[in-house]
Amino acid sequence: MLGFIPLNKPSGFTSHDCVAKVRRLLNIKKVGHGGTLDPAATGVLPIAVGKATRLLPFLPENKAYRATIRFGMQTTTDDLQGEVIQRQSASHLTIEEIKPLFNDFLGEIEQIPPIYSAIQRDGKRLYELARKGEIVDIPVRRVKVDKIEVLDWYVEEFCELVVNIECGPGTYIRAIARDIGDKLGVGGTLAALTRTKSCGMILSESISLEELEKQIEEGTFSLNEPGLLLKHLPNITLSLEEGKRWGQGQKIAISSINFVTADDIIQVNNEAGEFLGISQIISKDTHQILKPKVVIK
Repeated sequence: MLGFIPLNKPSGFTSHDCVAKVRRLLNIKKVGHGGTLDPAATGVLPIAVGKATRLLPFLPENKAYRATIRFGMQTTTDDLQGEVIQRQSASHLTIEEIKPLFNDFLGEIEQIPPIYSAIQRDGKRLYELARKGEIVDIPVRRVKVDKIEVLDWYVEEFCELVVNIECGPGTYIRAIARDIGDKLGVGGTLAALTRTKSCGMILSESISLEELEKQIEEGTFSLNEPGLLLKHLPNITLSLEEGKRWGQGQKIAISSINFVTADDIIQVNNEAGEFLGISQIISKDTHQILKPKVVIK
């Protein structure tokens, strides 16, 4: 088995729980995921099956989230799973007051991750140190945020803002919720989070664990082919003989192709339409060489 599953992760499951469930349903050990979601979060959890686990680093990096930010509250974890450490009224806020602050969070920014996070420090996860009550020096990260747009705005029992956030890898949406609340002087925490896009997979095309189990039982289940998620990479088609030699680890000399440069990553197929794997381009004086990087077939 080789391919991907756009899984719609339910709330209350860890990403590892989902991987374990898929392993049992498909009766295969080699299963991985393309980016952790917190247990309370829902949405797209890319699942790789079989040798496709080796392709996870080459999938598109950008992600998108639908996030609900609750103002007037701060917690130890920057979401509703933590202990409330401060609460105050935020009913005076207006959307016109909040929107201009988005500019401070766009582009490449420095972000301090939540103390309760899976980032490692001296070989230990930050959340492990935090649970022991240890004072932790949290490393600042540079992350990229491409878009923040308002989806909804509530001032009822709580003052809550629903936004769409498009960002690069490693971005903590909890930290954005916390920091916007800080700028407003009332505190903020993440009340709900759904990932709507990850690794080239989108929420509307994702399936639940229940749907996955039903499809497997009915014999209608199929994996997404690797080529569908690697369209962002240049590709080259080899002859059957060249593809065979490439799959054996041999470097293949090719005519120069002007849409790639040295060190570029490229997907490799054969003339029968089969996906073979990922290669690296090495430029020589008069030609280019395909160096196998991940051989799938």
